[in-house]
Amino acid sequence: MGVLTTAVLLVLTLGGLASAQEVAVGAAELPRDLTPWGMYLAADWVVKSVMIGLLFASLVTWTVWLAKSIELLSAKRNARNALKALSSARSLDDAVRALGDTKGPVGQLLRAAVLELQLSAEGMERDGILSRIASRLGRIEIARSRSITRGTGVLATIGSTAPFVGLFGTVWGIMNSFIGISKAQTTNLAVVAPGIAEALLATAFGLVAAIPAVVIYNVFSRQIAGYRGLLGDASAEIERLVSRDLDRRAAAASPAPARRSQLAAAE
Repeated sequence: MGVLTTAVLLVLTLGGLASAQEVAVGAAELPRDLTPWGMYLAADWVVKSVMIGLLFASLVTWTVWLAKSIELLSAKRNARNALKALSSARSLDDAVRALGDTKGPVGQLLRAAVLELQLSAEGMERDGILSRIASRLGRIEIARSRSITRGTGVLATIGSTAPFVGLFGTVWGIMNSFIGISKAQTTNLAVVAPGIAEALLATAFGLVAAIPAVVIYNVFSRQIAGYRGLLGDASAEIERLVSRDLDRRAAAASPAPARRSQLAAAE
């Protein structure tokens, strides 16, 4: 009995030593640097490529935000000032003297209206002139709206695709983790942790690139809608000025036939 007991105790002692040795080896092999930079350096080249691409997409997002913010602020300020000048003008000539030399869209709208008035011969129908002017102004509005939205499409693309690109890096990192488990024939945390960490970091990069892009795109969409409204108000103001001038011409020309009819009746 004493020998059997001694043998059992020896086996248990050796098993405990082996388990302790495995734990010590696992702790020694567990990567110490789990910072974002350390995980990036330890990542597979595919995961690294995904991270670099998402970082570049984030840089593009903030570059577009800065450039488009400055452009929209300047365009809306100029449009508001021009709209105030149009509202205070009593005729199209007054508006042309105030804004005809400006390079902004309102100046372009004014010059288009003046050009159509010059091309329209005397005696043409008032409704036809107004319709042609409205057509010219509408085309300019569409062109300016298309121009001001340039660059925002890339924000929508980044916002919709960046999470899936990050997900691809996640899948690739998890796949590498399972491959490491298969090769090492162990589920030791030192084998699993690096790939999982890289996968989660790729997901984080995707979210960091996508969330600001979506938010900035929505903000720009509202600002561009407001800018389009300002251009629409400017076009409506120009049409009112043209209509007012045409009515004045008609009123100035109408008394002459009346006087002739009165003279003929007197004779």
